[in-house]
Amino acid sequence: MPDTFDERSLLKLQEDTFGYYVRETNPANGMVPDSTKEGAPASIAAIGLGLAAYPVAVERGYVSRAEAVDRVLTTLRFFWKSPQAPASEATGYKGFFYHYLDMTTGRRINRSELSTIDTTYLLAGALTCRAFFDRDTDEERELRDLADELFARADWQWALNEGETVAHAWKPERGFSRYRWEGYSEALILYVLALASPTYPISPDSYRVWTSTYQWKKLYGHEFLYAGPLFIHQLSHVWIDFRRIQDEYMHMKGIDYFENSRRATYVQQQYAIRNPRKFRGYDEHSWGITASDGPGPATRRVDGVTRKFFDYCARGVPHGPDDGTLAPWGVVASLPFAPEIVLPTIAHLDEKYPFIISKYGFRCSYNPTFPDDKGKDKGWIAQGYYGLDQGPIVMMIENHLSGLLWALMRSCPYIDAGLRRAGFTGGWLAK
Repeated sequence: MPDTFDERSLLKLQEDTFGYYVRETNPANGMVPDSTKEGAPASIAAIGLGLAAYPVAVERGYVSRAEAVDRVLTTLRFFWKSPQAPASEATGYKGFFYHYLDMTTGRRINRSELSTIDTTYLLAGALTCRAFFDRDTDEERELRDLADELFARADWQWALNEGETVAHAWKPERGFSRYRWEGYSEALILYVLALASPTYPISPDSYRVWTSTYQWKKLYGHEFLYAGPLFIHQLSHVWIDFRRIQDEYMHMKGIDYFENSRRATYVQQQYAIRNPRKFRGYDEHSWGITASDGPGPATRRVDGVTRKFFDYCARGVPHGPDDGTLAPWGVVASLPFAPEIVLPTIAHLDEKYPFIISKYGFRCSYNPTFPDDKGKDKGWIAQGYYGLDQGPIVMMIENHLSGLLWALMRSCPYIDAGLRRAGFTGGWLAK
């Protein structure tokens, strides 16, 4: 059994990972690239996660408070002043923002969608900074005011598109997507913030309709609220402390969302141990199937089996897609839920795949099954990093070590109000 990662090693990983947001961000406008791939556009999800990482960085001494305030203000000022219009070349509309933006101009790029979930992460990052930067200075007061104004501008009632649940996306060319946030997903924090809006709140009935679409399953001896990709069980937990608080659905099941994520983490490990598709390298210390880059699209004959490999997609268990690609970030982001299996897995990665660690910590993903053209026996290793991956590593290490993000957001009036309107009770909400 591999040794576990100690606190010093975790902090080194955290600091290296945070470096992505320091060195890859455009300092003129706060744009953070979706990935380190050449020509990558900015991603508003990566920007939001980067904002949320700054309080951690200040507390750990990775950047000064003054530098963090300057960087956050640059970002928030840009989004507050950027064009909000139905025109295709704007930055956003109705208080929401396009998923991908030009790194230089901050305007919509690649005909991307106005994304309700990615805007949620951007707003959550702003609200994290609002909670942390609480000093009575001109800069920090402005920062807090901008976070409030950006949050209040998002028109969640419009995003319902005359339905009961929130729409995924909107484009100026064709209007709303036909897809809505239904079924358990990473949108848990989306509904909490939409319920809490001081200007355009959705009804608690919308939340109840959403939870009515949940699926409860039993896999490998674990009963839990099902979602295949691991990130679904993690991203809302970056900000919200779900320990010992329950909505009506979880009250009926006798657990909370934190315990649910712990079970989902164990399901991932058990799937890797069973390895039904017989991929190379899967075992109790090699798991983590989630949204990640991959070696495809490609088809290869491996060990007498013809296999299809995918590029970036949301992989999941047990029904797939699964092409043998594992994501270190997905493992680390489960650290608060199940450190007893996560820490040995990180140590195993560090020992067996040292070349998967580079200047910004763990690379996005690896696939031991995919043939390596260079003749190495370790398979395929992603060459880049994704901004969406980096943030959960930074924040979930911190939540495991100190609970900083959870403590900050417990003090956020919008999180408190949204949880209560969703029907959450107990735990820290009872205090």
